[in-house]
Amino acid sequence: MFKTAFRTLAVATVLSATAVAVFAANPKVGGAAMYEGKNIVENAVNSKDHTTLVAAVKAAGLVETLQGKGPYTVFAPTNEAFAALPKGTVETLLKPENKAQLTKVLTCHVVAVSAMSTAIEKMIKDDKGTHDVKTVGGCILKAKESMGKITLTDETGGVSNVTIADVKQSNGVIHVVDKVLLPKM
Repeated sequence: MFKTAFRTLAVATVLSATAVAVFAANPKVGGAAMYEGKNIVENAVNSKDHTTLVAAVKAAGLVETLQGKGPYTVFAPTNEAFAALPKGTVETLLKPENKAQLTKVLTCHVVAVSAMSTAIEKMIKDDKGTHDVKTVGGCILKAKESMGKITLTDETGGVSNVTIADVKQSNGVIHVVDKVLLPKM
């Protein structure tokens, strides 16, 4: 009787642990829950840390694209990342006459695959420390791994750190970054 009860308890414990692992929640971003069943735009609009990014995506006319089937990997700069750009840069980029330039900057944050951090880390390792990431905007980012964190170097030499990885979306994945990735202009 004791053996049966112990086995039942052991099986229940294993099943509970498995259920927790399978149903582990996405990390919160900008204080908001991110839902795997929602697309990139549907989730991003709820993050208080990504209001500038959302405004830029709208101004560039990329909402429909990022709500599409994908898959996409988006390296999503925070409001602080945009604020760190030279004074007046964001305001200038958001003007209708600068839509092409804004689109170029934003599409340098998007890759046309869904790449979780483990896949990126494997590519970095396979490429002996640095992996070239080609974005939909035509930019080449240099992905590296240092002390368990992924960094991206843009075409101007700026380095961005992935601060929150693997935020699953219905059409891909978001990795939150702390710097805006810039193309060569």
